[in-house]
Amino acid sequence: MNTLKIAPLLADLPSRISAIPRRWAAQTPHAHALHDGQRHWTYAELAAAIDHAAAQLRTWQLRPGDRLAVVGENCVAQVALSFAAADVDAWIVHINGRLTAREVDGVLEHSGARRAIYLATSASPETAAHGARNGAVAAETLEASLGQWLVGPLNVDCVPEPVHAASEQQVAALLYTTGTTGQPKGVMLTHRNLLFIAAVSSTLRGLTPADRAYGVLPITHVYGLTSVMLGTLYAGACLYLCPRFTPDGLLTALRDDRLTIVQGVPAMYARLLEKLGGAQQHLDTQLRFAYAGGSPLPPSLKAQVEQLLGLPLHNGYGLTETSPTVSQTRLDRPRSDTSVGHAIPGIEVRVVAGEDGVGELWVRGPSVMRGYYREPALTAAVLDADGWLNTGDMVRQDDDGALHLVGRTKELIIRSGFNVYPLEVETVLNAHPSVTQSAVVGRPAADGDEQVMAFVELDPRQPVTMEALHLYLRDQLAPYKRPSQIIAMDALPAAASGKILKSRLVAEPACGD
Repeated sequence: MNTLKIAPLLADLPSRISAIPRRWAAQTPHAHALHDGQRHWTYAELAAAIDHAAAQLRTWQLRPGDRLAVVGENCVAQVALSFAAADVDAWIVHINGRLTAREVDGVLEHSGARRAIYLATSASPETAAHGARNGAVAAETLEASLGQWLVGPLNVDCVPEPVHAASEQQVAALLYTTGTTGQPKGVMLTHRNLLFIAAVSSTLRGLTPADRAYGVLPITHVYGLTSVMLGTLYAGACLYLCPRFTPDGLLTALRDDRLTIVQGVPAMYARLLEKLGGAQQHLDTQLRFAYAGGSPLPPSLKAQVEQLLGLPLHNGYGLTETSPTVSQTRLDRPRSDTSVGHAIPGIEVRVVAGEDGVGELWVRGPSVMRGYYREPALTAAVLDADGWLNTGDMVRQDDDGALHLVGRTKELIIRSGFNVYPLEVETVLNAHPSVTQSAVVGRPAADGDEQVMAFVELDPRQPVTMEALHLYLRDQLAPYKRPSQIIAMDALPAAASGKILKSRLVAEPACGD
């Protein structure tokens, strides 16, 4: 079913990601590339902004092989700097401004960034606070249209990394994982990695210059950077940048900007339904494609979103280490289940089977990372000599090749000798009308066994007791799969990408005896 021809696509890829906007600036200079909430930016204007930003980086002594940290939230300057860094052969290190001081400083230290730039500080007080804490000062020579920038001091101890002779093999982005277990790792992604996913994602979704895509997923995260930002611009389409998600903001963009493409995480769609009081109404939109990714998609949520939007909600799977897309459902073959679809063209998958047809997923292809920065042992633990990456995810594969996500290898809970996959328990919980989203983790018990702990975020419009949820699960799950405790939270801890941070839940005091 993979009709996309990979060899010609790879042959046509440019050597640097910065060639994407420049191609359209030459072909359709007056076409809209970005909208920042105030005005449109044409491709010609975006190319000029990239030139300006690259000149500034050289003035600020950024060298080929240096790491450039950019702290902020979705804005035009973030896009321009992503391409400007590519032009000077530097590695962009995107950091979300909403991270804590500890998280931001940890990335700055590990990456050894030559400079840190803090963006849109008037709209992002958290970013401004990071800049002030780290001695950044206002840059006076920048164009006002790119917003206010704070520029950190020069790191004289930064040592440039070797520049690859082949530009497409040069590292373009150093993205740090959200660290669901332990310390975040810096994932090295090359220009070829990013360009491959941008091209395949754009082509499979049938994007054209007439499309208007919603850019609310953080560019600091691989999903927002590659699939959304690069994928949209690769097609010469227009990206409507939004720094933070709100249901009202999405509804306004659907109405006023006549969006044709929406890509989001399941939690985003859940918030939209909560705002509208369910899927009883049908939204009148210009959408031709809606997509969910970044975290598991509950079947009940998929059904409600499809009723609300009047079109299929497509699903997919990926991870930072694969730039990110591994698989997705196809536009011409929507599915009624929550499968994450077939591997995209050019990507090989291998399932190392275990119990009940469930196995660990290995991936190989042009999108697989160079490795973890400054972590050769960690790299060798997941990437073998033949280029196969162990994703650490457990999947089941249909006879036709479609993949179904079961859970993380490290999240597997062993209870009374039985395997408990948190995703199965979460899927059942999320199907309850009072549950907006849930997260299930394992906790060591005194007898050496593991307890199943569930944390839920509830819909305030539909109150429910924990006792009622326990009774509901009694009819849905085998005894060993049922949570020992169900704990309600105002909001589950999540990264800016929407990914639930289960490591924080394991340490929750509510888990105590």
